[in-house]
Amino acid sequence: MQAKVTFNGKMPLVGVNDKGHETCFDASMDFSGPAKYASPMDTVLEALGSCSMMDIISILRKMRKEVTRLEAHLDAERSDAHPKVFTSVQVNYRLKSPDCTLSEFEKAAGLSMEKYCSVAAMLKASGCRITWSAELT
Repeated sequence: MQAKVTFNGKMPLVGVNDKGHETCFDASMDFSGPAKYASPMDTVLEALGSCSMMDIISILRKMRKEVTRLEAHLDAERSDAHPKVFTSVQVNYRLKSPDCTLSEFEKAAGLSMEKYCSVAAMLKASGCRITWSAELT
């Protein structure tokens, strides 16, 4: 994997990955005014949700379950001191499915968080405590 991030004298920073996909990064800084895009830490939190959701969707599809809607609500705590890393994240998954049981959903979420999700593994390796819950809607 490769990526390039560029600053052209004003925010946002623009990242481009080796597939050509762009991501804008912003922060409230004196010279830029209010942020119009997510901060790098926002995107890390969103990456945790999306990475695990991709796993869960894949696992449930292999179980031949229909996923009508899946959401991950994430609540993170950060260190007060620099670097202000994530110290804990709580993820609440909400699934709408006509044929998936809570037990099957919890199994898929557990497999993602304990085995497959690369972002969760990186955060845990940094000392971040990740907890999760699952509910059917």
